[in-house]
Amino acid sequence: MNAFFVRNLIKGKITEVIFEEMFRESEEFTVIPIGYEHTIPELAQYQHHVQIKKVLDNIRSAPDFVLINKNKTEVFLVEVKYRETLLKTELLKIATEISEHWNPCWLFVASKTGFYFSPCHTIINAQGNIEVLSKSWVKDEIQEEYFKILPEFIK
Repeated sequence: MNAFFVRNLIKGKITEVIFEEMFRESEEFTVIPIGYEHTIPELAQYQHHVQIKKVLDNIRSAPDFVLINKNKTEVFLVEVKYRETLLKTELLKIATEISEHWNPCWLFVASKTGFYFSPCHTIINAQGNIEVLSKSWVKDEIQEEYFKILPEFIK
């Protein structure tokens, strides 16, 4: 297996764990993992059926998480990524691809400079700009705790 691929896979998994735990600790949301890695294993045994193959293709493009606010009045689909540096062209591409299949959807990005979180349509309209994760989503002190953890695993 390609070492570059494995490193990126590990960075992605670490970022997903940080996202999930940080939002759980905020106590503002129910966090539900829904990405294909959580659903495919059960369906993979049926992948030779044409109809199931189409379903699997749709699931492969699924966002990583669902956030449900504590009042159960809002639901957010969220794709989670790690990027060493934020490149507007890359963020625009990611947001556009996600929006083609899942709209509305949000993008969470962890990077060496912080945590970022915006609706994909906002990123598209802003030509690849993404907002810093607001303390209205996760309090600053919680974000700081998790941001200190990130470099321990991602170098």
